[in-house]
Order: sequence, then structure tokens, then C-alpha cells
Amino acid sequence: MSTIANHAGVSKNTVSLALRHDPQIPSATRERIERAARELGYVRNPVVAQLMAELRKTHSGGRRRTLALLNANLDPQAFTRHPTIPAYVAGCRRRATMHGYALDEFWLHEPALHGEQLNRVLRARGIAGLAVVGLMKENRLPARFAVTWPRHAVVVTGVRTREPTLSFACVDHHALVLEAMERVRALGYRRPALVLERSIDRLVDGRFSAGFWFARETLPEDDRLPAFLDVEAARTDPALFQSWFRAQRPDVVFTLHTVVREWLSNIGVKAPRDIGLVQLERRRGCEDWSGLEQHNDLTGEAAIDMLVSMLHHEEPGMTAYPRATLVGASWADGKTTRARAVD
Repeated sequence: MSTIANHAGVSKNTVSLALRHDPQIPSATRERIERAARELGYVRNPVVAQLMAELRKTHSGGRRRTLALLNANLDPQAFTRHPTIPAYVAGCRRRATMHGYALDEFWLHEPALHGEQLNRVLRARGIAGLAVVGLMKENRLPARFAVTWPRHAVVVTGVRTREPTLSFACVDHHALVLEAMERVRALGYRRPALVLERSIDRLVDGRFSAGFWFARETLPEDDRLPAFLDVEAARTDPALFQSWFRAQRPDVVFTLHTVVREWLSNIGVKAPRDIGLVQLERRRGCEDWSGLEQHNDLTGEAAIDMLVSMLHHEEPGMTAYPRATLVGASWADGKTTRARAVD
């Protein structure tokens, strides 16, 4: 460390901070120090680095290490009463306990809370790692917390954020649609269709529809049906969906919206008698549907694993190369698809 400091013309403390990508060090200085380290053949010892990271986290009072669990949902009680978010939270808590961390919860939409205030609280509690849970309507974090993300290790669950783009863990939306297509084809369905609100597909960068478009290329051209993406409008006027359904005549529908079952029932179409229904996220309230288990608790676990790794390696939350962990979904038979292929 001393050799690098002398070579770069800075103090040892500056070298230490720069090699940990601390935002206090100007980027030009950090690049000069990193270049000097490379020229001198510096190699970071991961065992020593992890030990030092653990020592820095230890407080004199022997308090347990803590991570922050940030509720990014508009509902302050989303961690307990949302249909899907509690599963993410359960996974985060389970994995944090395994790694020896406690979790402190914060609601990002608390009117009085802003970035500098949150930073002061986190600093006072010795919290360096943040897990963001609950983004469901948009993939942008509140602008007033812009000063928080560069100063901490941060991982987002469920979606890939923009403004800022951070490392994230989520289900593999693309692959789960491919899995759904393989399953329904094995059951004898021939004309699958996707019914999904456009804004939800955009939230995940179109990965649901991309999986569907890719999978339907394996179908005969006459069976390649267009998706119905106006679900919110159809909630007010179900005739929009029903007109599309009569025109396209799908024999199985992939969806996230349980209201589709009601719309079909209102025109005398029942599952599985007349049509197959596949839920792309089996959750509370639709346990009898056939479909995909997204294992959101495992996504929560993966997010904490990523976060702990970032802390151990002293990696910043904001980086030019955010990483992603994708969690596989699994098929579950239910009562909304036929039991076997039609002969």
C-alpha cells in the first residue's frame, strides 16, 4: 500500500479508499491509483480483504451487523399485505439471518424522508448494504434518494431499475414464458395467446412478450396469435377483451391477471372445459391455477447473497457494469388446464 501511495503521490488512506471505489475519491485520482497498482503488480488478497471488511463492520458494543430493507412500494404495509412482496421479504430475512445480519426496514415514500436524512441514519447505525424491495408500478427510484445509492452497496429485487441502473435479482421472465409454452404444447394446446397489461411488460423491459414472441415462432403461422395488452382499459370495458378473444380464438391464455377468468366466464367460456388458463405468477388468490411458481422468496435470498458479496468485496452500489441474478421458475399443475393431451 505504501509503495502504491509513493508511486501515485497520495497517502496510504487515499489508496485504501480508492481501491475500495469509495465515492469520496475523485474519479481521476482513483484511476491514477488503480493504474499505479496495476503497474506495480498489486493483487488483492480476498481472504485478508474479507477479514478487514468484517472488522470494519464490528462495533465496539458488539451489536449485530445490519442491512437496510427498503420498501419501494407506495403502500407502507406492502411487506405484509401485498399479494407477492411478502415472499421477497421472507427470502431476504431468511438469507440475512443465515449470513449473520439483522434487517432494518425503511419506507422510501415516507414524506419526511430524503436521501441525506437516510444517509445519516444509515451511517449512525453502521449500515452499508441496502436491499430494495417492492417496485411494482415503475422501475425508477425516487429522485430525492440520488445521494444514497453511490454511498452504499445496493441490490434491487424483482425488476431492473433505471435512473439509476443498479444490480438486481429477479425471476427469469423470458425463460418462464418458454417453459409455459412447452408445457401447454405437451398438453395438446395449439393456439396460445398472451394477455398482459402493457405497462407491466414494460416494467420488465418486455421480457414477458419477448419470450412469447420467440416461443410462438415454433408454431404454424395460422396459430401465431397477437397478444392482448390493454388489460387496464378492459377492466373498465370488458368488451375490448371479449372482442379480441372472439376474433383470435385462442385455446389457452398466458396471463398475470385473474380477472381474465371472470371475463371469459361472462361469455360462457370455462376453464379447463373450453380453454386453458396459465398464470405466469402463481400467488395468493390463484392457487388453483395451472402455471409458474416464480419463487420470489429465492429472489429475495439471491439479492441478499449479492449484497453480502458486494460488502465483502467493498464494491459500490452504482457501477458502470451492474450485475443481474436470474432465478428460474417452475411449473405447477392446477385446475385451469386439461390434465393430458387431446388425442
